[in-house]
Amino acid sequence: MKTIPSFALLAATAMVLASCGKEAPKAPEPRPALTQVVGAAGQSDMLWVGEVRARYETDQGFRIGGKVVERKVDIGAVVKKGQILARLDPVDAGLSAAAANAQTKAAEADFLVAKAEYERQKKLLEKQFISQSAFDSREAQFKAALARLDQARAQAAVTGNQAGYTDLVAEKDGVVTDVKVEPGQVVSAGQPAIRLALAGDKEVVVAVPEGRMKGIEPGTSAVIRLWANQDQSYAARVREVAPAADAATRSFQVKVTVLEPDAGLRLGMTAGVLIGSAEAPLLVPTAALTRQDGKNTVWVVNPQSGEVQPRSVTTGPFREDGVVVEKGLARGERVVIAGVHKLQPGQLVRAVEPSNVPLPMVGGGGAGPVAATPAAAKPAESAK
Repeated sequence: MKTIPSFALLAATAMVLASCGKEAPKAPEPRPALTQVVGAAGQSDMLWVGEVRARYETDQGFRIGGKVVERKVDIGAVVKKGQILARLDPVDAGLSAAAANAQTKAAEADFLVAKAEYERQKKLLEKQFISQSAFDSREAQFKAALARLDQARAQAAVTGNQAGYTDLVAEKDGVVTDVKVEPGQVVSAGQPAIRLALAGDKEVVVAVPEGRMKGIEPGTSAVIRLWANQDQSYAARVREVAPAADAATRSFQVKVTVLEPDAGLRLGMTAGVLIGSAEAPLLVPTAALTRQDGKNTVWVVNPQSGEVQPRSVTTGPFREDGVVVEKGLARGERVVIAGVHKLQPGQLVRAVEPSNVPLPMVGGGGAGPVAATPAAAKPAESAK
């Protein structure tokens, strides 16, 4: 039997140890890619900036006047229906209720006396011991006592209700957007105390100049993008158009309702609204278009994973500012607009706006927004 030389064993051992010491290959870094959100052809000048608001907002106020002794919520608090928001000093309301109850008992005593006298006079009239006019007088006194009793009972019910109005209660679920009272302050009935943005529909309110109002009407489709997260878009629809222009700015207030709001859409955020009809063709830069298998193709970025995939599209006429896409794309989708010939299906990219400001990483392992640098000016063309 042949023996293996010792130097061969040593070499083999060294190779094994060297292979064990190698680190696993790292996942490839996402390449920068110049991208753009798809908008309507001819609608690039229809992007308006507004503020996210709740569709319904209401001022909550006390139904009686009094001195505020407690405020239980602050701005930004999420409240539920029936939750106590603030309280008034209950002493005066309690005393009024007690006085009304006492008056009711006095009216009940008077009524019992008048009723007994009425019954006695009625029997005397039947035996003709008293005249009809004397009985009519007793009957009128009885009816007056009954009316006073009804009045006292109604007043006791009102004051009893008012005693319960010392607690300001949220009528619906919502978020506190403003507080206008503090403990120690004396308020009147109906005075606004706490403003609530009711939970539910959210909308963006924009001002559109009168010269750009053509084609904007209730029901017109729109796309909303937040200033804080430009990689996220929301489908929306115009809900309301002001019937008259503002006298100072000559613009119309347009309210655009978000169709599927999520937790990322917070009240007060700045948002851009792209308004255009759903039937209008879409426009992409010419550089976003490539040919694969004899078909016109664009590369679409998945907003959740950050991966790109090719998609065949039907194109229309070429224009100075891009090419019209008739089929294959939806408004609000993000496409790569430079370096498309170097992309691979499923490749991870970092979306960069044409302004050279990188967007936050989505699914790509990034830690958030990356500051723009001169080197990032042409990311899609230089990456391999």
